[in-house]
Amino acid sequence: MIEFSMELSTKIYFGTGITKEALEKEKRWFDKKNILLITTGRSLIKYGYLERLEQILKKLSPCSRIVIYDKISPNPRLSEVREASELGIENDVQIVIGFGGGSALDAAKAVAAGVADIDLLENFLLKGLEPTEKTLPMIAIPTTAGTGSELSKAAILSSHEHHIKSGIRGKYMQPKVAIVDAVYTWSVPERITMETGFDVLAHAAESYVAVKANLFSEMLSEKAIKIVGKSLSTLKKDLDDHEAREQMAFASMIMGMNLANVGTALPHRMQYPIGIETDTSHGAGLIALYPSWIQHEQEVNPQKVRTILEWLGLKSASASDAFKDLQEQWDISYTLQAFGIEKNRLNTLAEQVTGNVGNDKLANCSGIINTILEESFS
Repeated sequence: MIEFSMELSTKIYFGTGITKEALEKEKRWFDKKNILLITTGRSLIKYGYLERLEQILKKLSPCSRIVIYDKISPNPRLSEVREASELGIENDVQIVIGFGGGSALDAAKAVAAGVADIDLLENFLLKGLEPTEKTLPMIAIPTTAGTGSELSKAAILSSHEHHIKSGIRGKYMQPKVAIVDAVYTWSVPERITMETGFDVLAHAAESYVAVKANLFSEMLSEKAIKIVGKSLSTLKKDLDDHEAREQMAFASMIMGMNLANVGTALPHRMQYPIGIETDTSHGAGLIALYPSWIQHEQEVNPQKVRTILEWLGLKSASASDAFKDLQEQWDISYTLQAFGIEKNRLNTLAEQVTGNVGNDKLANCSGIINTILEESFS
């Protein structure tokens, strides 16, 4: 008997050059309301994207006040979210727009909760308290093809004060509207394109082997894996291939659906302490962990891992070697040692892995987290 449930409350607009038209159709969310625009800023300012988005919003809702917070780090911090939330409260904002990569979108979701319940912000992250229905509505406009944050129910944040990287999660964290406009990805440089693209592959592979996987999520995983295998290889040769850019944006988006409904496996949980330790990107941490993880995952999910390799066109008998070869092709062969991690820190990093590791069958194997970290060191 086949049985599963899937939920998606976000309205999606997908295409290239669609932002203005999509915002026109969703004007009711921000018309005559004060808007807090959360962004990472620098490249979006450089290419004029931020200014054009401001102009669109001003023309559609001339009575709205637009407040911009552009201090979000590549690994968004709890302190930044608090500062932005306080700015939103001071300006009586009624809606949050996230504009940027996954860091900006995650921060925007957290700010939407923070403006509504500033006194509970730390508890949302540190104690796993779910934001309430008071959370402000949020519109997500991603500018990279990677995180799928525009459709997920989580905001991943770091707190250096508490030495933790974790998530604020709950159904009210899901954006009301996602505008996935591939035009913003055209100017993303090679390293970020490859790292965020690998994150798409990680979402697809992990949601495919996840305990919570179902027929529908597996169908989405298959589509995303095949797209990444072809399109990311194309972009390695030609960053200006707009069709490949659009395909990657699509793959990233549908993996946001899997994130919201199925979740991920061990590598995502293991990356969080690596990220807080080294301040490296989420994608970079996953890249370092994947050859070891996929090899051991093959022991508990042999057929599914073989299928992933087939979909990627990888023919090596060793899953680890196959992914190492792929990473070499994409020029993203990373190790934990290269991030500046000392070997005597590996046990500490292993102890800091938290959350739902049970979504991965491999987590039942004793000492597996320490093993993967050791094999990913050099």
